Amino acid sequence: MRLVGPAGEQVGIVRIEDALRLAQEADLDLVEVAPNSRPPVCKLMDFGKFKYEAAMKARETRRNQTNVIIKEMKLRPKIDPHDYGTKKGHIERFLKAGDKVKVTIMFRGREQSRPELGFRLLQKLAEDVADLGIVESTPKQDGRNMVMVIAPLRKKSDVKHDKDTAAKTLEEEMLGDIEASADVPAAEQ
Repeated sequence: MRLVGPAGEQVGIVRIEDALRLAQEADLDLVEVAPNSRPPVCKLMDFGKFKYEAAMKARETRRNQTNVIIKEMKLRPKIDPHDYGTKKGHIERFLKAGDKVKVTIMFRGREQSRPELGFRLLQKLAEDVADLGIVESTPKQDGRNMVMVIAPLRKKSDVKHDKDTAAKTLEEEMLGDIEASADVPAAEQ
């Protein structure tokens, strides 16, 4: 087998008995890292430490993962301008938070014969929120509904990072103000 030392140095091709003896002398474990290669590759390492580091890497990757949440907003083709503004505000808030938004236009009765009204409304909405998000799926008629998905320009992890940075900056500023007021003698306050 090919043996790799504890610091990553190549020991060379050795017999299994010699590799086990070296591992025992160094108080380390002999771990097979590439069983399918010819000859198989083994490494001298502390296996408990190796498992712990692998678990920490897996935990770190899970922590950095973001769950994509799709928020849904429902509209009607003949929506009042004020109601449209309110719904648009909600969509902007969702996009700023890094969530995708599924916008659904619900048609009732004779409205179904006028899908262009819904299409125009969705186009207007896409233009209004263009600085925060992009259209991921174009408007599609789906039975009585017309659906469009808007994705945020910034990822959720970036939004979370910005919030953490802003909180730290605010905390540092507050501590600086407290320290500055502590330096001023009581007579001057």
